[in-house]
Amino acid sequence: SNKGLGPLAVDPRLQEIAQAQARAMAADGRISHDAHGALAQRLKAAGYGRNVSVENVSAGYHTLAEAFSGWRDSPPHNANMLARGMKRMGIASAYAPGVKYKVFWTLVMTD
Repeated sequence: SNKGLGPLAVDPRLQEIAQAQARAMAADGRISHDAHGALAQRLKAAGYGRNVSVENVSAGYHTLAEAFSGWRDSPPHNANMLARGMKRMGIASAYAPGVKYKVFWTLVMTD
């Protein structure tokens, strides 16, 4: 079920923002929304205005399906994915074999 929500377009700039965040978390070896700066700052630096936006981060999941299931099963993360008005998205992962979680994920969505 799409819960009455429309499809999201993959946005190359949001892909870059998500990739930079995933890489920063991998470099730090920890999950953090601020590893590469606050989301609002990252969006502004990429040329976005006062957009409504959400971000999910996670680590330890080796596939997109696992990461998505983890977010879906977490009420706050699922609420982000079901946020009304979102039109564009970027999603990325980064691999860091020498740290505990190994794989770090970031999903960014904006209106």
